[in-house]
Amino acid sequence: QVREAERYNWAATRGVNEDMLFTNLPEDLQREIRRHLFKFVKKVRIFALMDEPILDAICERLRQKTYISGSKILYRGGLIEKMVFIVRGKMESIGEDGIAVCLSEGDACGEELLTWCLEHSSVNRDAKRYRIPGQRLLCNRTVRCLTNVEAFSLRAADIEEVTSLFARFLRSPRVQGAIRYESPYWRCRAAIVIQVAWRYRKKRLNRADTSHSLSNQSSS
Repeated sequence: QVREAERYNWAATRGVNEDMLFTNLPEDLQREIRRHLFKFVKKVRIFALMDEPILDAICERLRQKTYISGSKILYRGGLIEKMVFIVRGKMESIGEDGIAVCLSEGDACGEELLTWCLEHSSVNRDAKRYRIPGQRLLCNRTVRCLTNVEAFSLRAADIEEVTSLFARFLRSPRVQGAIRYESPYWRCRAAIVIQVAWRYRKKRLNRADTSHSLSNQSSS
């Protein structure tokens, strides 16, 4: 499996370390190249709504990753430490309800980390955001590769940094709505909430019907 991963990584990158290539280039040229290489980022609806400065900050922190078929990207009960953008290949996301959602080019997993970083931070007296220590996000689904996958990842620490720099924009209802609408994680959460609410309502209706029938019997 290690050899297979090494072979696939070599085939995908041809042994070229992109970070090393960028190091000696002027910063403006680095930025233009990243915008060209990471056009796929805008295929993710969340980032299609974002301005260039935010996208530039994200692209600077993206790291190329390759995964072989069968690799687990996230697993239930584990820490979510990265957000992964699929460039080529397919993944499968299995939620708490057991429903599997296929992820392919342009999709992302670990996107709940973006919202979580915004929600689990605070503001100090200087109006600067800071992280509340000792808190981590646990995964409630399993994401695994159905095929070999080429992707780019964004580490949790980098997401925290970006959210601290652009918190006001990322907290806008439009961006938050996009995160929740596109995310299999948030769709699963929404489905669970709807199911619980519906069961609760059915119980209330049944109780109301029972009490109504009992009152009719007593009056007759």
